[in-house]
Amino acid sequence: MAVALNTLVEEADRYLGSAKIQDYCPNGLQVEGRPQVMRIVSGVTASQALLDAAVQARADLVLVHHGYFWKGENPCVVGMKQRRLKTLLKHDISLLAYHLPLDLHAEVGNNAQLARQLDITVEGPLDPADHRVIGLIGSLPEPMHPRDFARRVQEVLGREPLLIEGSEKIRRLGWCTGGGQGYIDRAIAAGVDLFISGEASEQTFHSARENDISFIAAGHHATERYGVQALGDYLARRFALEHVFIDCPNPI
Repeated sequence: MAVALNTLVEEADRYLGSAKIQDYCPNGLQVEGRPQVMRIVSGVTASQALLDAAVQARADLVLVHHGYFWKGENPCVVGMKQRRLKTLLKHDISLLAYHLPLDLHAEVGNNAQLARQLDITVEGPLDPADHRVIGLIGSLPEPMHPRDFARRVQEVLGREPLLIEGSEKIRRLGWCTGGGQGYIDRAIAAGVDLFISGEASEQTFHSARENDISFIAAGHHATERYGVQALGDYLARRFALEHVFIDCPNPI
């Protein structure tokens, strides 16, 4: 079956509530391709590697978490940006991108999906008093040694994480996928035993050590692979479409 591009985009916008979320980039349809969609290719970032793979897969639409047109970037269509846009336009492929809406969503969001992957029970937002904070709080079924949990992360994500180990077993966790390491102090205030993010900053080490909590940096790309897959699956079910997730490995 095929679905009209506008119909698919409207449903994705509605489902994610993207119009209500302030962001650093436009969410939704970023590049318009052919008017009918039968095959979706999803991936984390709209890199050239993903676009080339989407062409080979005969995609009508590419769905990503990291798209284009970020605030503060050079708006000129030259170099890498020209080559990427040329690929989409030459092959009449649409680009559909959701950044913060795909971090925040309670079902298909990156944070909710990471919890499912790691068997974490979601209890609520990382900071209920501040809706701008994206992360979540949750718990494990049983207390675990930090090294054992780090091994679980490695097995699930296929990437060795950076572990800063606290002195206690972990049960209560806070997390924010991608570049959410700056929320570690909010997590400490919430009383977590472990905070997980994709990346780490220099000061993250000191916050974890001096507050005696564990910290895991599991990779920006690795922690944000699951939301876009879940959204692609949702749209594929909703409109009886084909959906293929293509992972272009990124060690960051």
